[in-house]
Amino acid sequence: MASEQPPSSLRILSLNCWGLKFISKLRNERLAEIGNQIAAADPRPDIVGLQECWTQQDYNAIREKTLHFLPYGKFYHSGIFGGGLVILSRWPIEESNMVRYPLNGRPAAFYRGDWFVGKGVACARIRMGPGRRDIAEVFCTHLHAPYETEPHDSYICHRTAQAWEITKLMRGAAERGHLVIGLGDFNMVPLSLAHQIIETHSPVRDVWRILHPESSVGAAKDKVEQLRGVPMPTATFNLTENGATCDSELNSWRWNKAHKRRLAKGENVQIDPAVSDPNAKRLDYIFFSSGRYHNAETKEETAEWELGDVNVGMTMRHPTLHCSLSDHFSVEATLTRSSTAPSNVHLSPLALPERHLPIEVYDQILATTLKYQVRERVQRKLRIGHFFYQLSMSIGCLIGVWWSPYNYVSFVLMLVSSVGLSVGVIDGLMGLLFVGSEIRALKEFEWEIRNARQRALARFGKSSSDTT
Repeated sequence: MASEQPPSSLRILSLNCWGLKFISKLRNERLAEIGNQIAAADPRPDIVGLQECWTQQDYNAIREKTLHFLPYGKFYHSGIFGGGLVILSRWPIEESNMVRYPLNGRPAAFYRGDWFVGKGVACARIRMGPGRRDIAEVFCTHLHAPYETEPHDSYICHRTAQAWEITKLMRGAAERGHLVIGLGDFNMVPLSLAHQIIETHSPVRDVWRILHPESSVGAAKDKVEQLRGVPMPTATFNLTENGATCDSELNSWRWNKAHKRRLAKGENVQIDPAVSDPNAKRLDYIFFSSGRYHNAETKEETAEWELGDVNVGMTMRHPTLHCSLSDHFSVEATLTRSSTAPSNVHLSPLALPERHLPIEVYDQILATTLKYQVRERVQRKLRIGHFFYQLSMSIGCLIGVWWSPYNYVSFVLMLVSSVGLSVGVIDGLMGLLFVGSEIRALKEFEWEIRNARQRALARFGKSSSDTT
């Protein structure tokens, strides 16, 4: 590796594979074909980040297809069922880490699973060459899914806090002077709270908005897009200009029942690319920040990497099943190295300027956090109250057994007592342990936001009395 020359360009691919075991349809066939298509890509990717690749079996299937040009890879383990995150690389992964998010959904929502998979950030330090600066720090993530539309989304607090956590990781990597790549399914639309946090509190940029600054900030049917007054986009326009990776009319998993029935019969259904596409939106992202250096000899600043191009990919269908390879399309980008200084020139990492969001945005985040804390405190009281209610019912049933005239009545009372007490104990533990832990994590997040708000006030020249 030491003799290999550092690359002059870097191709990145990020894809949500939709590989939920027992739930995602045609999982094995689709993920095997995803491996085939990554291998057939032109240009071939140098770094790949996958989300919702839940099983070792699917990871191995993709690795088998891509091992000849992506010889280094890591399947990240997290939570009860795994985090579903994978990083593949052309170059060695020197270090890796799985950073769990402190706020990560609720165990009571077992039918959603976000808490049980232990969502977090898959981190990889990748060495691309022998030099001190030939390092890319890659962060692959899958933020908490939205299950309601904003502002009624009860998980917006979790997603915002998760964006804050990955922002700190990327900012730290940038301060070390490394190339920073953040990618994944962020489950957010452009310019949302989470998006603003990432681009403000770290030096990374959303690659799509660099080249397409006027692209959509939501689905065409959303109020925010209607207020912009843009015409209804076609499916092709959403892919090429808006960067839509989810809910596209061209994705077979979003089709209506009639099209799905035809597909199930083996028909290769074709969709007109000019069809109106009101639901498509961009949830998948690549963020990057070039390592910026100060040349002690020339007093010049050096930004080593620049964005070459970006596109939505993996839009092809399975060759025999004729279905889309995932319910998401990929986002892909090419970075080019703009300058490479000789190794004998001293370059020191450039200090990053501190940036802040508008004060009202911090206030909005704090209001969201406080609202969620009130909700969780009510939930804690209800769950603990439910435990004592079930305990009382259990004791009542056991007492009732003494006077039961029939054995089957005694059996029913014992069954009700056992099941009710078990449910009550689980609910009580959630209220006492989980909710308490969540509230403490919320307080930590709240303190960090208040601290950032205080620094923003100081920078904007407002008095400290405004912080209350």
